[in-house]
Amino acid sequence: MDIAADTPTADLRPTLDHLRVAWQAAKPDYEQRRGDLQRLRAAMKSRMDEMTRVISADFGHRSVHESLIGEGMTVLSEIDHLLGQLRRWMKPKRIGVGWRFWPARAELRPEPVGVVGVIAPWNYPVNLALIPLATAIAAGNHVYLKPSEHTPRTARFLHDLLAEVFPADRVAVAFGGAEVAAAFAALPFDHLVFTGSTAVGRKVMAAAAQNLTPVTLELGGKSPAIVCPDFPVDKAAARLATGKWLNSGQTCIAPDYVFIDATRRDALVAALREQVQARYGSGNSDDYTRIINDGQFARLEGYLADARTRGLQVIELQPAGDGERALPPTLVIEPGDDARVMQDEIFGPILPIKTYRTLDEAIAYVNAHDRPLALYPFSHDRDSVERILRNTLAGGVTVNDSLIHFGINALPFGGVGASGMGAYHGRAGFDAFSKQLPILWQSRWAGSDLLKPPYSKIERFIRLLVR
Repeated sequence: MDIAADTPTADLRPTLDHLRVAWQAAKPDYEQRRGDLQRLRAAMKSRMDEMTRVISADFGHRSVHESLIGEGMTVLSEIDHLLGQLRRWMKPKRIGVGWRFWPARAELRPEPVGVVGVIAPWNYPVNLALIPLATAIAAGNHVYLKPSEHTPRTARFLHDLLAEVFPADRVAVAFGGAEVAAAFAALPFDHLVFTGSTAVGRKVMAAAAQNLTPVTLELGGKSPAIVCPDFPVDKAAARLATGKWLNSGQTCIAPDYVFIDATRRDALVAALREQVQARYGSGNSDDYTRIINDGQFARLEGYLADARTRGLQVIELQPAGDGERALPPTLVIEPGDDARVMQDEIFGPILPIKTYRTLDEAIAYVNAHDRPLALYPFSHDRDSVERILRNTLAGGVTVNDSLIHFGINALPFGGVGASGMGAYHGRAGFDAFSKQLPILWQSRWAGSDLLKPPYSKIERFIRLLVR
């Protein structure tokens, strides 16, 4: 598949204007929205094998099955949810006006905002492009998509897929690196969705602020797992292994570090080793994904080199595989906050393990740092789980597992504080990409006709209103 040339920055604003003029001329109704989603689903389903090939080519190797689960399943499931709920979501909602304004009536009517910009990342390049795009389409908008330059074959795939489904004045795609992305973020969109790092998210928000563009920022951070003393180590290891080493840890809501009670730390290490051996053997497994590029690989190796320099125990759970950018599942034991692996989101197959003496100690550590995108309490004791939930705040939570809340269409997905702003998925996304238009319908005869000077004539009426 050919790699597309960068979009000239001078072409970005005319394309946005073209999308907006077309939207203003013919705002999508229910039938068009539904038809668009159905065609997108069919096109996506028919290109599933092509999708897995281009993503794997961009990564150097990516598990076919992880692409089917993490990209194909999630997108199709979200479209199905949108199709199933769309008619109900589009209906105006009756709002009571209260006796003071009777007999007027009021409603909230969801109206599309116009053109939604989507800046997608490289780690799930189809999922995190098409789910916000499909949601914006469901809400009646046109969409301008900027895929990641780090997955250029997938970006071309997305362009061709979308061109098959949508006319050019309804959905457009821009290609390019940091310069194009910066110019794209500065466009006067009606809403802008960005998924990526916190550092770049700050730049996107600053650019959008120049146009007062509303933003949904899906960022990241260090998502903790807390394994309570009552939870079985083997089961915790199995579920942490799935969450951490899916996509080789290149997942924004992967467990970034694990807290476990001190007496069971070595048992958790042993159980994680068993999980890795059972899943990936002695290395070179087709089910284990490569690191996306040389820069990310060097960053991750730098974390491990720093940990070794500090005298920390670094445990590779299998031999390094053959091939480019194959970084094995690796544990770092008891790193302090001065270690580089604990200073930034890891976004790779490295898992720090820390111990606690009391649950309050683990909770205090989480609260002393930026609010994470995800939190994973492991306990069958409801009081322990509630104690964690009451005393922390994260973008989302899965109890006794990891990652799964992302796939629940009816749950909003989004961060809090440094891990993000706003949310999408399901109804939350539909509402985010809509204006909830408040409308009051005045009746032929209304009490407001009386509210005019001289007020002395309506003294008793006013006193009634403020009783």
